[in-house]
Amino acid sequence: MEFDHIATAAEPVIAAVAALEPEIKAASASIEAERRLPAPLAHRLMEAGVFRMGTPRVYGGGELDPMSQVRVVEELSRIEGAVGWLSMISTAGSFLPAFLEPSAARRLFGAVESAVAGQIRPPHRADLVDGGYRVSHRYHFGSGCHHASVVTCGAIIHENGEPRRHGRHPEFRVLLVPTSKIQIIDVWDTTGMRGTGSNDFVVDNVFVPLSDSTTMMEKPYTPGPLYSFPPLFLVPHAGVPLGIARNALDFVEQLTLEKKMIPHNRPMREDPVIQETIATCEAQLGAARAYVYDSLEDLWATLCKGDPPAPRQRATYRMMMTYAHQAAKSLISALYDMAASSAIFRSSRLDRDLRDIMTACQHRMVHLRIYRPAGRLWLGLDPEEPLV
Repeated sequence: MEFDHIATAAEPVIAAVAALEPEIKAASASIEAERRLPAPLAHRLMEAGVFRMGTPRVYGGGELDPMSQVRVVEELSRIEGAVGWLSMISTAGSFLPAFLEPSAARRLFGAVESAVAGQIRPPHRADLVDGGYRVSHRYHFGSGCHHASVVTCGAIIHENGEPRRHGRHPEFRVLLVPTSKIQIIDVWDTTGMRGTGSNDFVVDNVFVPLSDSTTMMEKPYTPGPLYSFPPLFLVPHAGVPLGIARNALDFVEQLTLEKKMIPHNRPMREDPVIQETIATCEAQLGAARAYVYDSLEDLWATLCKGDPPAPRQRATYRMMMTYAHQAAKSLISALYDMAASSAIFRSSRLDRDLRDIMTACQHRMVHLRIYRPAGRLWLGLDPEEPLV
């Protein structure tokens, strides 16, 4: 596949991903069975830079533009959906050091082995204490917690037993906790995205220094367009469905060369229904990719000029992520039906693609329900609920 939408700074990451493709594919069965990345592969992905694409360059990260981040996640998702997902999760978290005091950012995110897991929504209680916060809670969906160095914990700050408030809203912060201080609870036994290790984790009476937290709404310590629009940390999500859908199409198009159709025993590709389905699915994927990358290029141009995104740009940013997931789900479902019995075995990558995209579509950040607040924003109304 041509590596369009890639800036020069991203070329070493893409080259590393291409070199790792055989190893990732060889580990595919293990990733699925063990429900996590093998430690050696996780380390090589760290060395490749795919977990720190959003980290500022001053801390050794990639600080890649949004299109490049999506393109890397797209390619990893084509190779293996769970690996693409984990690169998305940690890359999203890797924006955080831009909003931390430099000493904390360097300590938590300065190493090549830095990787982020965790959960920020819904936030849970943390109590203000001398010099920081104290938090105790069981968080869900800690994708990548087995290889992460730090977890994010969304929290509503309480003082003297009551939520602190900023105007009408309780004070929300992202607290950063080293994984050495958490307990992982193995609950991740799912239909799709099995290899992401998205287990629960318990933070039990852990002290978090003031320096190790952020709202991501304050002025970033690291300047630059990548950190001027905080919701941009969600951008790697868009690469996951595009890559999974590409793999599904590649699988079925190869199948049409090999499989014979009953009762006439003619090649699958000669069937008019097959031809129509393939063409429709290629068009759907092409449209989704164009929507994703065109939207991001428009948004990025605005940010690079130093301007805030317009309401419709903000709405489009969120709509395109949900649309990409729904388009991928639709076309993979059509391909699954078309492949018939060739799709039903767990050894079939198409079976995994279907399970993975179904699971990915349930994430709250890309779920169908995002369309409502995005639509309100598009029409000039208050979205009524946070889009992050």
